[in-house]
Amino acid sequence: MTKIKRSIKTEMKNKVYAVDIFCGAGGLTNGLEKANIDVRLGVDIDTACQFPYSYNNNAEFLLKSVEDLQMKDIEEVLPKDGIRLLAGCAPCQTFSTYNRKANQSDKRWWLLLEFLRLVRGITPDLVTMENVPELIKQNIFKDFLRDLEDQGYYISYSIVNCVEYGIPQERKRLVLLASKFGPIEMLSPSVFGEGIKTVREAIEDLPPLQAGEVDEKDPLHQSASLSTLNLQRIKASRPGGTWRDWDEELITTCHKKASGRTYPGVYGRMSWDEPAPTMTTQFFGYGNGRFGHPEQDRAISLREGAIFQSFPRDYMFTRPGDPIARKVVGRLIGNAVPVKLGEVIGRSVLHHLDICKVEQA
Repeated sequence: MTKIKRSIKTEMKNKVYAVDIFCGAGGLTNGLEKANIDVRLGVDIDTACQFPYSYNNNAEFLLKSVEDLQMKDIEEVLPKDGIRLLAGCAPCQTFSTYNRKANQSDKRWWLLLEFLRLVRGITPDLVTMENVPELIKQNIFKDFLRDLEDQGYYISYSIVNCVEYGIPQERKRLVLLASKFGPIEMLSPSVFGEGIKTVREAIEDLPPLQAGEVDEKDPLHQSASLSTLNLQRIKASRPGGTWRDWDEELITTCHKKASGRTYPGVYGRMSWDEPAPTMTTQFFGYGNGRFGHPEQDRAISLREGAIFQSFPRDYMFTRPGDPIARKVVGRLIGNAVPVKLGEVIGRSVLHHLDICKVEQA
């Protein structure tokens, strides 16, 4: 029998209440809510996050930098008689493989320690953190783990491939769970029985679009315009193929250089019967990755990108009637924690609490 650090017999009768730091447009919060966790507050410095977060979720939104966040901002919304969860996904670009100039002079490098400052001050019962896998190699992550252990947390972390949990995209993320109650870990994909979900299963039923067109019923289902040259390129592309399949006159100058030959997926089409590639903040641009529609001569739409991130199909990112700034909405979608991953994290937390209750009885 696993030794449990403290009794949660009484606390298990209470709900889990959470605060989502670096909440973005609400992907993690929406997933936690689907797992029946009561998220009370989302915090972010980006004004564009306020409407989608507040409109689609039950939590309040606080527009504030984590560096200016005070303990009272969190204490005011977390009931003292409940189980308290502090969740956060510090901006990951500085640790990403796409950022070759990352170093400690980047202000975002230290935001993980700001999250740790809040953990120290609030001492929540549970902590979860999500970020890019590359963070695991950094000393700042090792310091983060050491500090959590010093505070008495049981910790587990792993590199999760979202596609194994039924999210229709290849997206690997570092997920950490920590608990004051006892050992904790992510539930196995087999618990959910989702299987691999393909591009076809995710978006085939959406109305067809031409490049530059907007769907009448769903303004988010819109595709960026293509230049004459890029239209020729996508017509010459096959699902799952590369620019190496094109005629010589269509290949870009940069890809003819030795340094450019290592990026064959750029300007590529997705394959119907495989998961989508990782959604980046630039997924709506045909030339930014393998973001071409498998069949239609266009880049994927904003709505399709949101679906690959497992957002509900009716998730609103802008106010009805407002113009949609494609770069802004694309950034919100690409930066989000996939909703389904948030739900998996939430269900893993609740399973952990249930196990602790059984073992303690």
